[in-house]
Amino acid sequence: MRIKGWRHPNGDWLRCRAGGLRGVGVETSGPLEELRQQVVECRRCPRLVAWREQVAREKRAAFRDQTYWGRPVPGFGDPAARLLILGLAPAAHGGNRTGRIFTGDRSGDWLFASLWRTGFANQPTSVSRDDGMELADCYITAPVKCAPPDNKPLPAERANCAPWLDAELALLPTIRVVVALGAYAWDETLRHLGPVRPKPRFGHGAEAALPDDRTLLGSYHVSQQNTNTGRLTEPMLDAVFGRARALLSGAAPADPDPKRRATDGRS
Repeated sequence: MRIKGWRHPNGDWLRCRAGGLRGVGVETSGPLEELRQQVVECRRCPRLVAWREQVAREKRAAFRDQTYWGRPVPGFGDPAARLLILGLAPAAHGGNRTGRIFTGDRSGDWLFASLWRTGFANQPTSVSRDDGMELADCYITAPVKCAPPDNKPLPAERANCAPWLDAELALLPTIRVVVALGAYAWDETLRHLGPVRPKPRFGHGAEAALPDDRTLLGSYHVSQQNTNTGRLTEPMLDAVFGRARALLSGAAPADPDPKRRATDGRS
């Protein structure tokens, strides 16, 4: 039975079915793996294709002996996850190098250490696709699948990637809590899993009810801009994932009053 279908901006139809996802000429054994294969073949955005491949050729000196991934980076994690973590885009020398989101960079060091401390990951570090990292009840992805120059995807590039996130969400029906890392991820969650009116304001520790009995939690992004300055600390990050754990364990959602206290709305 067809669940939903989207026409991607490149003209291909993406279709989710109970037996798998069909489109773009890829056949694999499972829906999320099939979607992953479609994502890594995408070349829709010329600027992003050129940048990700340039970075993969030129490399950072510290990684000059490594083979960079240099392609779109799909999500990964538990296909039966109830927690979804949404970032922005892969890092040029992180996910664009290793082929796994938040893997091989300082942002990932912070994220996976917190997930390990709060029981969502089996180890505190993530350095490569074959390092043994496993997520429990958790799935991580990003609205933009390619590393953008200066970490700033253009509006048209964000729009081109939107169908991929729609497809992922359709294949993750058990999601109950979404942690948005930064204001852009917060807005994208509301766009894809909303609407919510009035629009709740992003902030670290912010909490908002989503349709279908889901809850959105806000966190400052784990970028070095935030972690190196002390704007985001380990206890602050652990508190967000601790709240996610509590919600998944049956804790009552927060009062939906838009005046609910949260740290300021910057990312």
